[in-house]
Amino acid sequence: MEYRNLGRTGLKVSALCLGSMQFGWTADEPTAYQVLSAAWEAGINFIDTADVYSRWVAGNPGGVSETIIGKWIKQAQIPREKLVIATKVRGRMGDGPNDEGLSRLHIIQAVEASLRRLQVDYIDLYQTHAFDPAVPIDETLGVLDDLVHQGKVRYIGCSNYPAWRLMQALWTSDEHNLARYNCLQPHYNLLGRMEFERELMDVCRTYGLGVIPYSPLAGGFLTGKYHRDQTDVGSGRNVSSYFNERSWTILDVVEKIGGELGGKSASQVALAWELANPVVTAPIIGARDLDQLKDNLGAVEVKLPPEMVQKLNEISKEE
Repeated sequence: MEYRNLGRTGLKVSALCLGSMQFGWTADEPTAYQVLSAAWEAGINFIDTADVYSRWVAGNPGGVSETIIGKWIKQAQIPREKLVIATKVRGRMGDGPNDEGLSRLHIIQAVEASLRRLQVDYIDLYQTHAFDPAVPIDETLGVLDDLVHQGKVRYIGCSNYPAWRLMQALWTSDEHNLARYNCLQPHYNLLGRMEFERELMDVCRTYGLGVIPYSPLAGGFLTGKYHRDQTDVGSGRNVSSYFNERSWTILDVVEKIGGELGGKSASQVALAWELANPVVTAPIIGARDLDQLKDNLGAVEVKLPPEMVQKLNEISKEE
């Protein structure tokens, strides 16, 4: 497994990050343990979760993914210092007025709850899941800075921030000598590039932020399991919006390149395209079983020639 620095921090993380939104949702607890153990054995040391996973599922109170990860660490006897654990705060975790957001009160409550569920003394990367327009940025960064000084959090990052919000946060940290965001978790894949590339990519490159994109396989569309003759659009869940000619054309090229590389899967090619971008640290994979994990892991062995990267860039260019 290849390892990379997480931005300008001293953390070295695996070139693939294991996402865990599926734990306790599309992957039950025993399956989650299998995926976690297989990922660890393959060299993945970087695990991403969030306190809210997966509260949108009926009967799921949130915190289930964190709880599963915490149990696995203890059960598998994984040395804590060998793991890089990332979790997030922002989403609603209860029915009260202070049970969501990025206020000092909610973040203090949320980090303690995450530490308990994960059964750890500190979180390596604590991320704000999305910006909160109702809370001044200096309040949010102030409490995150406190958590860093208290040793409960090592580094901080953010997710789903537009460029101007990210720049506002970086400026505030610099102006007030507060811990700064060292990592961005953006939505980024071959089918949706501009959300990250238009402005955020230059910000991350210039200021040395690590980048850990989520949904690198476009919700499963770039695995090749959907086809042009798909008639049951409902089965596509959140990928049905990709059922258009542009997406099918991109998928065709991805699969063709996989064939030219000796039978590499569409997933491996799509992940390898992201790994070829020097700004990207580690795409987040969301394997819900061992077969998906094994397939995704193969991406680190795929080195796309420059002409293939260029072909993918050209075919996926957004106007």
